[in-house]
Amino acid sequence: MNKADLVNHVAASAGLSKVSASEAVEAVIEGITGALKGGDAVSLVGFGTFSVAARAARTARNPRTGATINVPAS
Repeated sequence: MNKADLVNHVAASAGLSKVSASEAVEAVIEGITGALKGGDAVSLVGFGTFSVAARAARTARNPRTGATINVPAS
């Protein structure tokens, strides 16, 4: 399911127009994104838990060429 499918489902389930459902879905996504940017974890019981994790820099290997590459921290 992609975002458009989710908007269509919310519109049909809640009896909303697609515009209103799109605004609602966008508001939820913005709320989750804002909390994650603020350093909080988001836990939606029965759906999932979202958090931001730091990944250290590392070396990896290109599977096509076998060359070693440096992957920056993110």
